[in-house]
Amino acid sequence: MAELITSELVDLALPADTKEAAVRALAERMAAAGRVGDLDAFLADVAARESQMPTGLEGGIGIPHCRSEHVSEPTLAFGRSAAGVDFGAPDGPADLVFLIAAPAGGDRDHLAILSQLARRLMDPAFTEALRAQHDPAAAAALIRGDAQATAEDTTANDTTAEDAAAEDTAEPAVGDEPSRPFRVVAVTSCPTGIAHTYLAAESLERAGREAGVEVVVETQGSGGFSRLDPAVIAAADGVIFAHDVEVRERARFAGKPTVDVGVKAGINRPAELIARVTSMAERGEVSPAAGGAGAAGGAEPVDEAAGAPGEGFGARLRRYLMSGVSYMVPFVAAGGLLIALSFAIGGHEIADAPSVAEHFVWTEGDSWAALFNQIGGAAFGFLVPVLAGYIAFGMADRPGLVPGFVGGAIAVTIEAGFLGGLVAGLLSGAVVMAIQRVGVPPALRGIMPVLVIPLIGSAVVGFLMFVVVGEPLAALQGELTDWLDGLSGSNAVLLGLVLGAMMCFDLGGPLNKVAYAFAVGGLAEAGDGNLKVMAAVMAAGMVPPLAMALATTVRGGLFTRTERENGKAAWVLGASFITEGAIPFAAADPLRVIPSAMAGGALTGALSMGFDATLRAPHGGIFVVPLIGSPLLYLVAIAAGTVLSTGLVILLKSGRAAPGSARGAAGESPAAAERAAPPAPAR
Repeated sequence: MAELITSELVDLALPADTKEAAVRALAERMAAAGRVGDLDAFLADVAARESQMPTGLEGGIGIPHCRSEHVSEPTLAFGRSAAGVDFGAPDGPADLVFLIAAPAGGDRDHLAILSQLARRLMDPAFTEALRAQHDPAAAAALIRGDAQATAEDTTANDTTAEDAAAEDTAEPAVGDEPSRPFRVVAVTSCPTGIAHTYLAAESLERAGREAGVEVVVETQGSGGFSRLDPAVIAAADGVIFAHDVEVRERARFAGKPTVDVGVKAGINRPAELIARVTSMAERGEVSPAAGGAGAAGGAEPVDEAAGAPGEGFGARLRRYLMSGVSYMVPFVAAGGLLIALSFAIGGHEIADAPSVAEHFVWTEGDSWAALFNQIGGAAFGFLVPVLAGYIAFGMADRPGLVPGFVGGAIAVTIEAGFLGGLVAGLLSGAVVMAIQRVGVPPALRGIMPVLVIPLIGSAVVGFLMFVVVGEPLAALQGELTDWLDGLSGSNAVLLGLVLGAMMCFDLGGPLNKVAYAFAVGGLAEAGDGNLKVMAAVMAAGMVPPLAMALATTVRGGLFTRTERENGKAAWVLGASFITEGAIPFAAADPLRVIPSAMAGGALTGALSMGFDATLRAPHGGIFVVPLIGSPLLYLVAIAAGTVLSTGLVILLKSGRAAPGSARGAAGESPAAAERAAPPAPAR
């Protein structure tokens, strides 16, 4: 088994001043050592990982990393920068940069070594020793954890362990009553499972020791995970989930106070998380452990209201709204597609059919159309309550659900629509958070989350919705619907242009979701204006992947082999309205791809609105075109935006020197560079 890092993979005078340059410099060392095959493809994989969340840590550390099929064996390269490189850490640039490369099927032994390194990065003595090193070989030995490099640390750790053991085995003094510390079990995980997972675990364990709290962590990393002993879970007083992918076998932790956050919070705010779960246990709050995946198919853990230190109101508000939208979208998809199918079978008049509970003929197409329409209508009936309920859940956790759902149902009753649901959710969360801050006697803490908070919260929110804000919201919702119905000419085109650009700015990110939520929220309301907005949003969202697919077909020499392979899949993803199909291209070259995608999406959105195209189905892409009003013009709008984006990205890339080598600097294309490059090492 080759060494994880050698002196050739250490650069103690890293000259780069950007993270892209730093990563490339270290990756070139890996390629020279025969650890990385296709350098550009590997860098694209690192960039894709970076796009998910920053890899900078507090304390001047950057840990760009990824799993890639272009890596032959787990490898680590280390660079030290005098000027510092910005990897997105909250406290500024990193002077210690660790590039971690793991093969797609990395072996468990090497991955275990990587996890040990990630934990040691939380030790200030280790990082300071690296800053003091002047010999690459000594730095590599320190990182590997060679005995001679870490003897002092080992002695100190052994002494600490002996002291802890002595304390654990000491007999309690006569007359003293033995006390048990507060116990927390935690789960940490991240998308690649080779860095943040273990950093969060070490951070939580250290914070627990400092607070006098027992913390036991289950790391669900890329090499699998060892389940915590059920007895340890049963004895725990609270649970912390610090994760960016779904917690496996989550039901094991049901029935305990639970703090559910992203993995970066576990790294940067461990003491706060421990204090929060302790406070929840004191209040008698019991959280469910059966949360689901996010709207995009991955985990979307809901942080509590506190948020990150320094997080502004706007960022918190967006997070609350996205919590509601992520749970609402499946109802929209199911209900909208069923309604669209009913119209395809029975025409728009099928909406006036009598209840299928009273009249249903198995052999009549209209009966089936009416059935689909009424099932879809039932699903749509949940849109506003689910939106409100899960906005409140994002703000106040489980106690916010009942007031939120009640407020959302009232919004439907008073015809306040989508806007009423937004306000009801925010009111519910705020009311529950206010109630939670009120001190209560210990005897009442057990019934607070299951009786007192739902009762008082529902009463207060119901009063506010019925008596105070309901009528103005209903009037405003009516005005918005009338405005959308009356849109024509330049007003409609401008709205389509803005929504189209938003859909293509972050390719499935928050701004994309805001535009999509605006469109699907309107589907619950009557009126052609709302259906035009939905059509424009879906058309624009199809453009980025279709444009990248066309660009890789027309000018494949401007793209790497990996990008050309991604382009083949992008045809299907774009046709299916999966905007995320363009993410690999944007991650590798954001300054050229994203503006090109936005221009094409804006043109498509504007043309769709100008053509008066309508769409009731919230998803489906090219496969629901028969259900679209003005389908031929709608396809023209998509084609026009795709051609514009394709032309722009080709134009911008044509003037770029191919990355990665002297051949690229001389103007040789990535394809030519690939042909001239040495073959990848045997695996």
